[in-house]
Amino acid sequence: MLEKKIIFFKICLFLVFQSSAVAKPVKVFILSGQSNMVGAGKVDGGSSRWGSQFIDPIVSVYSGEYDAEVDYDSIEPVKTLKLDAFGGVRPTPYPGGGTQVTRGFVQVKESGIYEFRPGYAGSIYNVMEVAGKEVHRQEVGQDAMRTEIKLEGGNKVPFKITYFTKQANGLGWIVRLDVPGALSTMVKFKGMYPYLIDQNRQWISRDDVWYRGVVTAVGKWPLGVSGGRIGPELGFGHVVGDYIDDPVLILKTSQGNRSLSWDFLTPGSKQFEYKGKIYAGYKETPLSWDKGTTPNPINWYAGKQYDDCMGAAHDVLDNFDKEFPHWKGRGYKIEGFVWWQGDKDRYKEAHAVKYEKNLVRLIKTLRAEFNVPKAKFVVATLGQTAKNAQPSNDKLILDAQLAVDGATGKYPEFKGNVATVYTHPLSQGGASNSHYNGNAQTYMDVGFAMGKSMVELLKNNIKK
Repeated sequence: MLEKKIIFFKICLFLVFQSSAVAKPVKVFILSGQSNMVGAGKVDGGSSRWGSQFIDPIVSVYSGEYDAEVDYDSIEPVKTLKLDAFGGVRPTPYPGGGTQVTRGFVQVKESGIYEFRPGYAGSIYNVMEVAGKEVHRQEVGQDAMRTEIKLEGGNKVPFKITYFTKQANGLGWIVRLDVPGALSTMVKFKGMYPYLIDQNRQWISRDDVWYRGVVTAVGKWPLGVSGGRIGPELGFGHVVGDYIDDPVLILKTSQGNRSLSWDFLTPGSKQFEYKGKIYAGYKETPLSWDKGTTPNPINWYAGKQYDDCMGAAHDVLDNFDKEFPHWKGRGYKIEGFVWWQGDKDRYKEAHAVKYEKNLVRLIKTLRAEFNVPKAKFVVATLGQTAKNAQPSNDKLILDAQLAVDGATGKYPEFKGNVATVYTHPLSQGGASNSHYNGNAQTYMDVGFAMGKSMVELLKNNIKK
């Protein structure tokens, strides 16, 4: 009887522990800013529909359904058809009536390392060989396995595509992987950021960290490489995900070509005068007008981007269980904010002059907006501006971003909870207005630095 009571007690303890573990909220980080926060880091050379690279394509039809044991190169086809077109956006009619195999030659203009993605819809189930090497295989119902291949520009090499189903067409995509500055180049050929790929050199994701993008860079998926561009969220998410045991949500709400002193102006901000002009306060329009004149409204107002971005973030959080059914019942806790912006403000002296005041107000307003007064805040600077730069609008914005760092002591209330990432050493010689030339290393390294700064701020809670 005693043994049964002990077992029952242990089961109860286990259930209590499990319940408390499940109840732990998802940790949320809200990232915002303009186009560089949206993300412009190149993943690869950009996939393009193939077409002109393929020469003399011929489709042969063999009797019966596809059989992996059959050597289709050693048997006679039932019929053969020379294709007038291959690739582009419209499927070339295939004859059907058996297993279909396309052969011909492929010739690229530039030497490099390439990836082939043959097929569209049902035709994606196939195996493709280039120069005798298998470069793509996707079995029915399985994920694709691809292997890159090095090709010399101007050289003609044979290709073959064997389709596993009746659905066959000449559509497909070709990608150059080794483009300078591209993520694929750094990861797959230089050994950087190895945690982004698996043993088969395929992109992987982590299910303990999720990404949700609203306004722009929209989408929802486990954190990983998705699409042709990355932002700082990739590096950031890996750092905070490794530090935090609980699930993490990266909620990004951003929009390019937006000013903190106009588009992102926070609620309650007052208009101000600068060199004979009145600059709009929150909800006022237009951006500015001559002192003593009546402003003519436009179809935009000060703070509209703030309202749109934060409103979209609220929509996600207010419908958390619906947005993330795999986390249903856990709830969430906003741990911090990340801000990467400032490029648009540097084009107007009045906005650059007011940037520090507006940034301080943004930090306080976002914490109040989401009812998280103790949430951590990380700011990233514009990468092209060095600390020793000559006086300019860019320098005004840099100084403002550095000033809010709690370690400076200028704003005592920010000590231990606000940090600034100085990105100039990470910018690879690029500038914010050119999106750092699309160099993925900049976006990875800035995101990584943002994550390290956020983790250090979170550690302050433990120390206290």
